[in-house]
Amino acid sequence: MTIAIYPGSFDPITLGHLDIIERASKLFDKTIVAVLRNPNKSPMFTVQERLSQIRLSTAHLSNLEVDGFNGLTVNYARMRNARVILRGLRVLSDFEMELQMAHTNKTLAPEIETVFLATSKEYSFLSSSVVKEIAKFGGSIDQFVPEHVALEIYRCYVKTQPGSTPTLPALDLKSNRSETDPLL
Repeated sequence: MTIAIYPGSFDPITLGHLDIIERASKLFDKTIVAVLRNPNKSPMFTVQERLSQIRLSTAHLSNLEVDGFNGLTVNYARMRNARVILRGLRVLSDFEMELQMAHTNKTLAPEIETVFLATSKEYSFLSSSVVKEIAKFGGSIDQFVPEHVALEIYRCYVKTQPGSTPTLPALDLKSNRSETDPLL
């Protein structure tokens, strides 16, 4: 069984991330979306919130697991018996950084391969940072993230910026509420 780890902060998860996740689920026996707990960053959402957002977004994928981790990705991959670290590439500048990271990981864990998937062209410009910046200034992010994630981002900016009035999308919360999802 080939297990792939798709590590990242996913703060927030975007449609570009989901594109990679859905394609990976067709390539590998099991894919683990691994949310990094990075103490050097100030995330918009807690790790638990991000795990819930990803689980809700990927509930239709039966060979997918969502988990959080600390430390080096290669150590986590070893612990989970993964042979592949999956990385998405948007633009050429991503490749330079990702290749350096892949070489470092290969030095630390020669038995683990890094596999790059090019993001679909419609998401080549999209990043979590871009989504947060658009939302921060009151722009619509509905076409960049799942609907439940957009709603959480809008709520976050309404709370943190009292003068800001982003437009909240019409959403029937009852139909999107999950018994196990603390976010909704």
